[in-house]
Amino acid sequence: MLHRRVALILTAALFCAGSAIAQTKQPPLRTGVDGTFAPHAMPKLGGGIEGFQIDLFTEVARRMKREITIDSVSFSTLIPGMMSGRYDFIAAPTTVTKERAEQMLFTAGYLWTAYQFGIKKGSKPITGWADLKGKVVTVNKGTPYETLSKKMGEQYGFTVQAYDTQPDATQAVLSGRAYATLGGNTTIVYAASKNKDFVADLELTDTRAHWGAPFPKQSVALRNEMQDVMSCMKKDGTIAKMSEKWFGKKPGPDALERVITPGYGVPGMPGYDPTPHDLKCS
Repeated sequence: MLHRRVALILTAALFCAGSAIAQTKQPPLRTGVDGTFAPHAMPKLGGGIEGFQIDLFTEVARRMKREITIDSVSFSTLIPGMMSGRYDFIAAPTTVTKERAEQMLFTAGYLWTAYQFGIKKGSKPITGWADLKGKVVTVNKGTPYETLSKKMGEQYGFTVQAYDTQPDATQAVLSGRAYATLGGNTTIVYAASKNKDFVADLELTDTRAHWGAPFPKQSVALRNEMQDVMSCMKKDGTIAKMSEKWFGKKPGPDALERVITPGYGVPGMPGYDPTPHDLKCS
């Protein structure tokens, strides 16, 4: 009877331990990217997606001791998807703007972005918005490039066409349906490197901004945890190496792949928490 009692106690202890482990194991992080936004995320031979964002957030999740599921969808569906509870955060590169920061929490930036035009080889280079009068400019739907282009189109007299993906916006330029496309500098330069008929043109230097990861307003702890992990990846050079791999250029000393900003979030933006904190990297 004694042996049986000991066995029952051990079984109960193991069951309780198993239950505790099950309860402490966190569910996978749920997120999404625009899977046609090369080289940030794009289809991979043999299935799946690859790119800078995939490498970045797969490693972030690993260091957080979490699994991660990454959906490949249109960018325009990502923010509504997060707001509805489908995603924990957005892994697609998302420009931190005042309007967005009032609605969502952001990590500090991990890349600088600037707006840049792409044109067909042989087209007259763009020197300013006035050069686009009477022409057509394409953009990726639901992005800040669409917002700015529509505003400037009304002012300077050009038409804006929004496409579900940046490659579609680029193809419209190559086929002659549009004069130029406006997108992020990394994407425009990458597309030009892959197509000899497409040229990276004017960069709008006054549009430099942070690319950060957005979270719902209530996810303060998760935002802070993820930013700390990314800060450690900046400190040990991991993000800089990923950047060089995918963008073909070694980040400079002032690049956000390397610079660790104080507090949580983007300084000067809504939702920024300037409280100092010690960074603990394993």
